[in-house]
Amino acid sequence: MQKIRNIAIIAHVDHGKTTLVDKMILAGHLLRTETNTGDLIMDNNDLERERGITILSKNVSVIYKDYKINIIDTPGHADFGGEVERVLNMCDGVLLLVDAFEGTMPQTRFVLQKALSLGKKPIVVINKVDKPNCRPEVVNEQVFDLMFSLDATEEQLDYKTIYGSAKQGWMSHVWNEPTDSIAPLLDAIIDEIPAPDVVEGTPQMLVTSLEYSPYVGRIAVGKLTRGELRAGQNVTLAKRDGETMIKTRIKELMVFDGLGKKKVEKVECGEICAMVGIEGFEIGDTICDYENPEPLPPIAIDEPTMSMLFTINNSPFFGRDGKFVTSRHLKERLDRELERNLALRVEPGQNADSFVVYGRGVLHLSVLVETMRREGYELQVGQPKVIIKEIDGIKCEPVEEMTVDCPDEYAGTVIEMVTKRKGNLTNMTSDGERTRLEFLVPSRGIIGLRSSMLTATAGEAIMTHRLKDFEPWMGDIDMRTNGSLIASETGTAYAYSIDKLQDRGRFFISPMDEVYCGQVVGESTRSGDITINVTKAKQLTNMRASGADDKAVIVPPKVFSLEEALEYIKADEYVEVTPKSMRLRKILLNEVDRKRAAKQE
Repeated sequence: MQKIRNIAIIAHVDHGKTTLVDKMILAGHLLRTETNTGDLIMDNNDLERERGITILSKNVSVIYKDYKINIIDTPGHADFGGEVERVLNMCDGVLLLVDAFEGTMPQTRFVLQKALSLGKKPIVVINKVDKPNCRPEVVNEQVFDLMFSLDATEEQLDYKTIYGSAKQGWMSHVWNEPTDSIAPLLDAIIDEIPAPDVVEGTPQMLVTSLEYSPYVGRIAVGKLTRGELRAGQNVTLAKRDGETMIKTRIKELMVFDGLGKKKVEKVECGEICAMVGIEGFEIGDTICDYENPEPLPPIAIDEPTMSMLFTINNSPFFGRDGKFVTSRHLKERLDRELERNLALRVEPGQNADSFVVYGRGVLHLSVLVETMRREGYELQVGQPKVIIKEIDGIKCEPVEEMTVDCPDEYAGTVIEMVTKRKGNLTNMTSDGERTRLEFLVPSRGIIGLRSSMLTATAGEAIMTHRLKDFEPWMGDIDMRTNGSLIASETGTAYAYSIDKLQDRGRFFISPMDEVYCGQVVGESTRSGDITINVTKAKQLTNMRASGADDKAVIVPPKVFSLEEALEYIKADEYVEVTPKSMRLRKILLNEVDRKRAAKQE
């Protein structure tokens, strides 16, 4: 029986989880060469590397001394909380990573609460102690206070603290005494984290994660909590509802070995394994005994808070860039996503071509849109809307805890911005030159806040938020007040026209871009929408007055990222997303139709 330790690494975004896992991989000598490519080994898809965030949780294993340590890297953003929740079911202890300067953040609280409530043993790692302004002792006190406030047990409060720098690759028991390796951390994992319980009896395994291979189909991943499994064994798949039982057979069994997987004949209790051959399973189902199945309780997942309309691209430029453009393609892709993305829900829209997709937040949904775009899909996305519930006859909306870190001089500006959006300041602490502000804000108020806050604070503000609860409706919020500039003709935009129209507002297009009638080409300086013609070229006659032709001076256009575009649009606008471009448009392209609709309102 191999000695096993199962751990998950949890922390706030950008506190160094993935970097630490990379260093553990190097410590376990899993790579042939100690080359540093500059990229993180774990963040292996393009989106993760570009944004510098982890989106999907991943499993690796490291052999240290004669112990096998299964490590699970988890995302830090609250929008991907669905990933963290289910992963915690597979581990026996957690490494709580905290930045030595920033200290405990909203997301730290969120993931720690989940881990403590499941009874997991924590080890606290205070990372980035190489920073000049770090304060490890203060942060350690913060963590203790946080655990205490989350009702941790005596055993959980008796945690071990390790200090170090994942980037430089060292860990130590004393923060100002650097060592030359991360061995102290690996030793602490072996000493502190309990071994998985070995329970005799019929097999039980909760499917907590899912992988897909084009060769063998869907692979179920989970931790075997009782008994043992063998390749070729007949088992029962118990569905989440607790009633449906499907008789099936395991074709292959695999365990995680380094960065990959290796086939094994049998898996013992406590090991994290992957199996091939099980048809029709979902996350939260149980694999159990063939003769007398006993299902485990399914994973409880937080409810989505935001919805967005996905529809097919029906603009004049449809089908130019993408391979998948029909509603059938769109539906198949969303169904595929539902299989592995637990916190997502899809419902049919008002017509056959549209779908309402529910998720955790703008980031959660925009990552899905971005992934689809790269796969060659064309689609249009409507304005994000928060989900409104009726609780005891009262209209309620999601409210979030938001933390903003900003320089002292901007604190007043930030408070003013947030209070306009119905936010309440709950706490304010100053630390040297920076101020930390804590608010309770309705989720509606956060949509579109990030970009305007960065503008107001010269890019210095760091904003994080997480869902707290549903609370009574807080009244209307003034969102974007400026109207849109709308193209009146289809054709090529010319510098001559743009130059002449610049006093009307700020443009989102460059000269020689293709535009169509009804496309939003800029932001108006006034509150109402203005229809303009940007396709007008200069009339060339053979008579010219000398000196009348000044060069066109054009202000660079505003380029949106996908999140910014989603947060920017109004209720009567769509974002058109294709593999090569992203455009904003009115839902009703024809001006007459828009006026008609406005009258009916």
